[in-house]
Amino acid sequence: MSDQTLSDFDIKKAVQEVINLMGIAARTAPKSAGKDFVVVKAIYGDDIQKLSNEMYRYSRETGKRNFDRDGKSVNDSQAVLLIGIKNAKPVGLNCGACGFSTCSEMHTHRGSEFDGPSCAFRLLDMGIAIGSAVKTASILNVDNRIMYRAGVAAKNIGLIDADFIMGIPLSVTGKNIYYDR
Repeated sequence: MSDQTLSDFDIKKAVQEVINLMGIAARTAPKSAGKDFVVVKAIYGDDIQKLSNEMYRYSRETGKRNFDRDGKSVNDSQAVLLIGIKNAKPVGLNCGACGFSTCSEMHTHRGSEFDGPSCAFRLLDMGIAIGSAVKTASILNVDNRIMYRAGVAAKNIGLIDADFIMGIPLSVTGKNIYYDR
């Protein structure tokens, strides 16, 4: 039996296949009342570098903790899946979870990092989509981590058109780069 290693091309191709399957998992995840406001985008190469650079910049300019740490993790990743919600209309339950008594009272505004408020059920839809995506990566043994900070940076530089975003960087190495940082 000979020793075999994956070349960089094989890893790149495999990660692209995994991220496509993650995108499918996010797209087909259940949505409240059957209405889909989830947006998904995979980024590679130069876009990863742009995202990482923005995370470093944001860290320096705001003094917010761990944007630089996560920026390094993103920089060391082969791909990033961005998942967000865009123009998510309330479900119409008047549940008050968004902070307003009725859905009709909820008025969106531009926040410091994300736009909001968002209907709690639409945020749950996004969370289920994220969970479905990371489950897929996990089943396929690709290391990943859900990152709020990557979502902030992606929004800042317009990598994806969404109101609220999370990033999921992917890495294939001998040790998970997202832990013990």
